[in-house]
Amino acid sequence: MSQQAPQTIRDLYSAFARGDAATVLAMFDPEIIWNEAENIPYADRNPYVGPQQVAEGVFGRILTDFDGFTVNPDKIVHEGDTVVALGRYRGTHRSTGEGLNAQFAHVWTFSNGKIVGFQQYADTAQFLRVAGSPVLASS
Repeated sequence: MSQQAPQTIRDLYSAFARGDAATVLAMFDPEIIWNEAENIPYADRNPYVGPQQVAEGVFGRILTDFDGFTVNPDKIVHEGDTVVALGRYRGTHRSTGEGLNAQFAHVWTFSNGKIVGFQQYADTAQFLRVAGSPVLASS
């Protein structure tokens, strides 16, 4: 699987861009452990276990909060059963009208051909700022 892993991740981002949630979720192991970056608004339920928790707790909430939300990987790095994607999130926060253009690193872990782990690293301060967080509004 290790040689297939980078292509699987490319296919995942393509499916996400098409809005094909069923294909994305089918790539996940039934017991996937998903962690959002510390201090990002969606980390409040970490860890998410299983595709349904990810769909509802992460994807659904992001699509409610943002218009035109995209995940744009620029580089894929692969070693063994780990794939790292580097890129940017973009979108407009619905409640504030603020634009998001935040960098990310996604660490994907594979086992037996399925994605079993996800760890996000992201510009959490930018997520909070565009959401109108009073803590960072003046930053």
